[in-house]
Amino acid sequence: MNLDKSKKRIAKKVKMGFKGYPQLSIAYFGDTTETATEVVVTFIAEEGAEPQEQRFVGLSEVREDEVIQSALVKIMERTDAKSVMEMQGVQLKN
Repeated sequence: MNLDKSKKRIAKKVKMGFKGYPQLSIAYFGDTTETATEVVVTFIAEEGAEPQEQRFVGLSEVREDEVIQSALVKIMERTDAKSVMEMQGVQLKN
């Protein structure tokens, strides 16, 4: 899947807001607030369930990495996520 298509599918799902569970949350992290080198995807199957996390790390901007963005779409599809939340901006790594 190409980068633009992946980004549009993620943005469309995020724009829909909270529609129930299962829920995915996407957060980007980096050494600066300008460049995201890591993305953390958190999956919650149902209310009160233990969250599951998966991390993807890149050498450069992960928001522009076709493989990582395609993987996020595949996770969205496989989990049948009804809600997708995305943290705005890039959080600083600890």
